[in-house]
Amino acid sequence: MQPSQLLSALAAGEPISGAGLAIGAGVTRAAIWKQIEALRARGVPIEARGAAGYCLPWPLQMLDADRIRAAIPAPLAQKLGALDVYWELDSTSSELQRRGAGAADFSVVLAETQSAGRGRRGRPWLSPPGLNLYVSCLKRFDQGFAALGGLSLAIGVIVMRTLETLGIGGTGLKWPNDILTAQGKLGGILVELSGEYQGPCAAVVGIGLNLRLTPALREQAGQPASDLASLTQDAPPDRNRVAATLIAALVEGLQQFERDGFAGFLDEYARHDLLKDQPLQLSGALGLFEGVGAGVDARGALQVRLHDGSLRQVDSAEVTVRRT
Repeated sequence: MQPSQLLSALAAGEPISGAGLAIGAGVTRAAIWKQIEALRARGVPIEARGAAGYCLPWPLQMLDADRIRAAIPAPLAQKLGALDVYWELDSTSSELQRRGAGAADFSVVLAETQSAGRGRRGRPWLSPPGLNLYVSCLKRFDQGFAALGGLSLAIGVIVMRTLETLGIGGTGLKWPNDILTAQGKLGGILVELSGEYQGPCAAVVGIGLNLRLTPALREQAGQPASDLASLTQDAPPDRNRVAATLIAALVEGLQQFERDGFAGFLDEYARHDLLKDQPLQLSGALGLFEGVGAGVDARGALQVRLHDGSLRQVDSAEVTVRRT
């Protein structure tokens, strides 16, 4: 029995005996135990309930490409170049990059788990199997890199639209690419560009969104973290519904960005901006300085009001921004 099959067998949240799992898979109970331990090591909270067997503390939904595609409005689904779901990848963005020039516009890749998920500045992205959402989308542009200023911020707005469609509030955006709640980080965005400076070029948009985090995973994250379960009284929406809503918002929003650039998202970003009017400390290539958040400009650069009243623009993603 493969880990994906075992997780599928446990997905309903009802106890299943080790003997029953072994008989169903045609393997030994020792083989089942080995796979249980492997999933636990990856962060899946499988409980042992004595004679009743193994059980998850709540049901989960395995990702299903057909269900996801069927839940996307037809005009948007028709734009998709591909919609593929994998059990495990190094990262969904790396998979799209490997496809190279042969990948069609709006190709989408999802994975149940990632062995080398990555965030901004090369940081690892925690990717336990079956609990969260890891998705990447390829968008091709006729313009060059210069026309894509503010793209990661626009993606943040697209994620906020997704959450609003799902009826989830209590979230906001931290420049340049974090989705936050009062508890901590809910999700992150990584945009990677390839092609010609003058065009054409392509963007691989990677999004990680936490649906469920156990206490052990929160500790492993190494920073305050949040999930949709915490925002929905422990009843997060179906993972396939979240995936479909996000992909539909990406297709629609990326077409809008292609037409209007970040200007079409600027006002909406301002409504979700968690740094505006907040005391900030910034460090990195520009050195260490403090000021007050003053929103973002038309290019997507962070604006900081310094203590002497002057305004400083920060457009390097190599900067660390903290609220003081």
